[in-house]
Amino acid sequence: MLIVEPVATNLPRRKRRSWTLEEKRRIVDESLKDGASIAETARRHDLNANQLFTWRRQFGFELDTASVVTTILPVTITPECEMETGSGGGSQMEIVLAGGDRIIVWADVQTAALTRVLKALVRS
Repeated sequence: MLIVEPVATNLPRRKRRSWTLEEKRRIVDESLKDGASIAETARRHDLNANQLFTWRRQFGFELDTASVVTTILPVTITPECEMETGSGGGSQMEIVLAGGDRIIVWADVQTAALTRVLKALVRS
């Protein structure tokens, strides 16, 4: 027969944190800034991201998925023409914008750099 006896521990109990309305509002406002990451904002304040989402809903800032518009751009794939070699010496991709401007990207382009260019074009 196995007998289990309770072991007394002197570990302090973890207390729940109490946030004032002003603190919650300040953190929610910080999470709403352009380019802010909810996860990073929550970590900065030693807070669970789910709690921050709850506060945002309580303040009336629910993510309205119906208002999020994803733009789908038309893409045309054409047979390979004469091959230009760029600095990467390999394959390339050409992006032709609606106004006729072209962006040529070689295989060695950095993803972060291309992302910045495309985001800038979307904003303009």
